[in-house]
Amino acid sequence: MIRALELALRGPRPGVNPQVGCVLLSPTGERLAEGWHRGAGTRHAETAALAALADPSLARGATAVVTLEPCNHHGRTGPCSVALIEAGVARVVYAVADPGEESHGGGERMRDAGLEVEQGLLAGQVEDAIRPWLTAVRLKRPFVTVKWASSLDGRAAAADGTSQWITGAAARADVHRRRADADAIVVGTGTVLADDPALSARVDGAALFEHQPAPVVIGRRPIPEGALVHRHPHPDAVRRFESHDLGAVLHELYQDEIRTVFVEGGPTLASAFLAAGLADEIVVYLAPTLLGGPRAVLTDLGVATIDDQRRLTVTEVTRLGDDLVIVARPDAAAPTKPLED
Repeated sequence: MIRALELALRGPRPGVNPQVGCVLLSPTGERLAEGWHRGAGTRHAETAALAALADPSLARGATAVVTLEPCNHHGRTGPCSVALIEAGVARVVYAVADPGEESHGGGERMRDAGLEVEQGLLAGQVEDAIRPWLTAVRLKRPFVTVKWASSLDGRAAAADGTSQWITGAAARADVHRRRADADAIVVGTGTVLADDPALSARVDGAALFEHQPAPVVIGRRPIPEGALVHRHPHPDAVRRFESHDLGAVLHELYQDEIRTVFVEGGPTLASAFLAAGLADEIVVYLAPTLLGGPRAVLTDLGVATIDDQRRLTVTEVTRLGDDLVIVARPDAAAPTKPLED
């Protein structure tokens, strides 16, 4: 299963499909073949592993070790559960159940066909590795990462509004890497008007990452025709929402197969996602500098008393040059929310 997870993470993180890996073992435990999902429209991990067999007959009596429950529906490809049954696989071990409304049920289908099926091996590790996709499908909205950069005293900008650059080059490079892992990058019109961001993902500030997140701009103020966002590498992908209804925005993005969004708006937009309970991950770049003044990284979160504070669980602390990046998620006692009906 460890090897299957390594294979899964070779696949693309952005996109409507999960990262999945599969290892096929002989009845005596020898590794026969392996595969992983390489993106929408390509073979799923299980069928990729079956196709990699030196002889298709080797599948008879084999064990398939898969990170995610084999799917049970016809999408761009057929059901993997059926492919394993028809290949003659005798046993399937998977870590995490598929939460999809249409795709779940592969385990039951294989059991009904007489296969030995086991669930739960290294489930915690797999859950953590593909948490964004699992969260999106379970909550029926994109997984939301809220990012900001600040001084040690929690300021996003100096008193006159200038903010480039609080953090150093290594931290900014990490931001672009995280952008490239997302389906969409979300900002408010205030950020577009103040900073004129390109909203692209670049390597060393120059070359483009192969995957570019779709820019999403929320707000009613008009955007100048000459704004850099209009010169995005994929200008047709730019989405505009003249609404402050974050639930409606996320619903429409999910319907358009957006599963992960990276929120880089200013204090107003970041606070709105947090206050609504719609932030699944928070990424903070902390610079060793002091700015003082009124421009705090967040505005009102609806915390009137200390008992209402939004507790977080820190999952990562990394030094990047002189800066720190801190990754946190909502405490289990106050999980993020699905969209209201």
